[in-house]
Order: sequence, then structure tokens, then C-alpha cells
Amino acid sequence: MARFDVYQHPDPAIRKKTPYLLDVQNSHIDRIGTRVVIPLRLAEYFALRMRDLNPSFEIGGKAVVLDTAAMAAIPVAELKKPVVNVAAQSASVMAALDVVFGAY
Repeated sequence: MARFDVYQHPDPAIRKKTPYLLDVQNSHIDRIGTRVVIPLRLAEYFALRMRDLNPSFEIGGKAVVLDTAAMAAIPVAELKKPVVNVAAQSASVMAALDVVFGAY
């Protein structure tokens, strides 16, 4: 597992509006059994966006929005094979985390 890997949401019912989860946990912390992820929600269902807090991406041909404030830990077993890695967009992800944690 690597930081900035994107995974398909493990719950098919939730996947309809939140198709992906973005792993934002440091890759060196891998023995605790969980990963910190941020939901990537379909843009069409994400009404209120804050520019720095909710950057947009295109993944698998879908416009998605990073719902940074909804980050959580998920068991590693729930995350299967990564769909893509978005390390190229790490600056916008880190800026969103800075908004949440006060380094803004």
C-alpha cells in the first residue's frame, strides 16, 4: 500500500455516490492494520465545495471531489487493489489536509 493510492470503495451501496477512497497515510506506517483514507465523492453529488479543502480529480473517467473533512481510518483488509496513484496531485491533497489540521 502506498500513500496517494486510490481504491474502489468496498461498500457497493456507498460506491454509487462515493466510488473511491484515497489513502493519505504515510507509507512507512504499515503495521497497525488500518489506513487513513479520504472519500472521493462524485462531483454531481457534492454540492458545497471549499476550493482548498475539496480539490477535484478525474478518476476512471469520473469527476470526483475529495471530501477531506470526512477522512477516517479503514481496515487494510477492506482495501483491495489500487485503481490509480495520484501522487502527481499530492500538492492539492496536502493543501486540503493543511486546511483541516491548521497549517493553512
